[in-house]
Amino acid sequence: MADVAALAGVSHQTVSRVLNEHPSVREATRERVQAAIDELGYRRNSAARALVTSRSATLGVVTTGSALFGPTSTLIAVEEAARDRSYFVSVATLRSYDTASMHQALEHFMAQGVDGIVVIAPHAAVASAVESFRAPVPVVVVAALEGATTSDGPASSTMSVAVDQRAGARLATEHLLDLGHANVVHVAGPQDWFDARERWAGWREALVARGIRPARPRECSWSAGDGYAAGRDLAEAVGSGEGPTAVFAGNDQLALGVLRALWERGLRVPDDVSVVGFDDVAGSAYFVPPLTTVRQPFAELGARSVAMVLSSLEGEPVAVQRIEPELVVRSSTAPPPP
Repeated sequence: MADVAALAGVSHQTVSRVLNEHPSVREATRERVQAAIDELGYRRNSAARALVTSRSATLGVVTTGSALFGPTSTLIAVEEAARDRSYFVSVATLRSYDTASMHQALEHFMAQGVDGIVVIAPHAAVASAVESFRAPVPVVVVAALEGATTSDGPASSTMSVAVDQRAGARLATEHLLDLGHANVVHVAGPQDWFDARERWAGWREALVARGIRPARPRECSWSAGDGYAAGRDLAEAVGSGEGPTAVFAGNDQLALGVLRALWERGLRVPDDVSVVGFDDVAGSAYFVPPLTTVRQPFAELGARSVAMVLSSLEGEPVAVQRIEPELVVRSSTAPPPP
């Protein structure tokens, strides 16, 4: 910085202000300093900065290592949001969901001196392991839970943010009910995942609010294969005249499997059966037919999780946050057959 200041003919403090985008610097001065930075190839010394500020400008991110759309999209969104705030990201991937593995990942971040941690915890076991670890830095859990607790009570350093999965499921189910469907079945994801639990609950709430008694959902994994198996059973029931007129699938991959099974049986979507998914994965607009689904705002989820960590670092109170999803209506839904 001293070399930059000397070349630009300004003070060390002015260079610092330019680097930190301080508004008090005149534009001509800013351009002169930037030209000196470019000429000298100056880069911030993160290690030196950490010594001065007692912060590493690094966030730890724990992810489950899943290739599923939701966790992967969340990880990308968190990394982009951190970079926008001039933070580095260190990622730890869990291969198993036990407490020992989670604690090892968190201790790894403590050794790195991270300023805070974001845990992408869609699985119940992951969140439980986080709750048992008393981290000395802010921890944000990205999961659809009401608040992180331990056996000793609330964990003050643990906060949560999530897309409102239950609200999204209500949007999907109410859309089908508003079209006139009275028999809406749910092909559910695995119930050890928070998202699957909340989507199940939202579907049930929407039916009960309309005076409809829900049948028990078909519980599956998140795979298209499981959706296909469930769809074959549903297609048999529809073919016999006893099946549903609408299906709410726990994610778009399950919906894809259901669509294939219905097609093989000769049932038309949405003429015979309407189908709604969840996630709005890349390509869902090109399913046959294009899939009505619930879109999750992952960019906002990432931005809020990073903002919560940084606000907590500044001593600001941070509440549990929920982000509203959006229903995307396409061609896979229509009124039921007469």
